[in-house]
Amino acid sequence: MTENRVSKLFDIKYPIIQAGMVWCSGWRLASAVGNAGGLGLIGAGSMYPEMLREHIVKCKAATSNPFGVNVPLLYPQIAELMEIIMEEQVPIVFTSAGNPKTWTATLQNNGIKVAHVVSSSKFALKSQEAGVDAIVAEGFEAGGHNGREETTTLTLIPQVRSAIDLPLIAAGGIASGKSMLAAMALGADAVQVGTRFALTHESSASEAFKNRCVNLPEGDTILSLKQVSPTRLIKNDFYYQIEALEQSGASAEEIRELLGKGRARKGIFEGDLTEGELEIGQIASSIQSIISAKDVVEGMMNEYNDTVREICNKIL
Repeated sequence: MTENRVSKLFDIKYPIIQAGMVWCSGWRLASAVGNAGGLGLIGAGSMYPEMLREHIVKCKAATSNPFGVNVPLLYPQIAELMEIIMEEQVPIVFTSAGNPKTWTATLQNNGIKVAHVVSSSKFALKSQEAGVDAIVAEGFEAGGHNGREETTTLTLIPQVRSAIDLPLIAAGGIASGKSMLAAMALGADAVQVGTRFALTHESSASEAFKNRCVNLPEGDTILSLKQVSPTRLIKNDFYYQIEALEQSGASAEEIRELLGKGRARKGIFEGDLTEGELEIGQIASSIQSIISAKDVVEGMMNEYNDTVREICNKIL
């Protein structure tokens, strides 16, 4: 593959970005993806400020390649996180779940490249107006928190591509070289991969969670918590409690009370498969084993190149 806009922007070998996932994306995963030629992201959404600093320092020691931090803009201690990121001279920040205007200029004035995650063309245009360097368009196949539009990746990418001029990163349901090629055919310059990297040796998720997600039956994830914050979950006892509340007409406040604090940590990091919040993407049903982050990157690139050749042979 020749150099494209995203690989040039972030100074990486391959246009494969590992999503910054809560309880999965620590320094081990981010550095492993970076060493394999992609862009690794530390997921700050599940970290206290000083824990984030620790992960940044360890990531610097583990790789000489660029890495970034994913920051949900609704994080309660956002100013502290951003101050640490700027102090530690992290080169790249991916923002999500908030207004990109709030921090983009400040980060860029400190030499940091900024990408923002969106779920619609409307928010892609707002992000472009805010001055971000790149946009991640995420379809609702993705695991974890999702947009309310419920637009699939296949539909979203060409619509966002026609709306903006910036480098575009496709996300949601991408875990192979073939899906990477499909996203690029629709107008993406790169892909962001979550679920496939969450189920690697270097992911900080619990082994119980990883094993539950491997070979997940098709249809065993569902977009839930729509009154609070749409989130794709595995169907378990906790999910069915949420479903019962929603069907009974419960208020958002009642659902928040059941949700409580630490549900995602309990499920993903501690491995409580019954009462925990198990966030994973639809593509988990096609993943059959836990492998290394390096094998993910190399496998995707090899399949991408093989598929390009196969298609050329079919049409020429």
